[in-house]
Amino acid sequence: MRTGRTERKTKETDILVEVNLDGSGKYDISTGIGFLDHMVEQFSRHSLIDVTLKVDGDLHVDQHHTTEDSAIALGQALSDALGDKAGIGRYGEAHSPMDETMARVVVDISGRPYLVWKARFTQEKLGEWDTELIEHWFHSVSQSAGLTLHCQVLYGQNNHHICEALYKGFARAMRQAVELDARKGGAVPSTKGQLGG
Repeated sequence: MRTGRTERKTKETDILVEVNLDGSGKYDISTGIGFLDHMVEQFSRHSLIDVTLKVDGDLHVDQHHTTEDSAIALGQALSDALGDKAGIGRYGEAHSPMDETMARVVVDISGRPYLVWKARFTQEKLGEWDTELIEHWFHSVSQSAGLTLHCQVLYGQNNHHICEALYKGFARAMRQAVELDARKGGAVPSTKGQLGG
């Protein structure tokens, strides 16, 4: 079983994350931000990565620290579970429809973090979550997990659908990328013999 665990404690947040790449999509999520909980639950269910995420954050200030730090910790746990990345598919791609919306998410577990973001929201909040933090969440995950990540909304109008399509697309792309490929014989999927530099 490929598992990872991160504990992160600062003056702003206290976080525990556990992941199992070879899980079945079980989750136990509590960030204090309802819509963020819903999105991480979607990520877990559709990636089949088991995720436990517990956050005690300074929500009396705002949602920024909780959003950013939980994404950093999740990315670190994913990186921990991936280890040297031997035998993984490395690449994943998903088109994710949700009613009138279509999102495309492509990931390379390259060890070289980079986010390309082609999405926008026309309202300031989803539930109580600031929509400007959605891009920041994806940026923080890509940085800490070492992902090259391209997220694009091809079309869509409903802000809830746009956000959910992006998270489900990310989940399905990650499911492909973390899968072990028996044909690789346990080799790291790079001609350099390593990923990340």
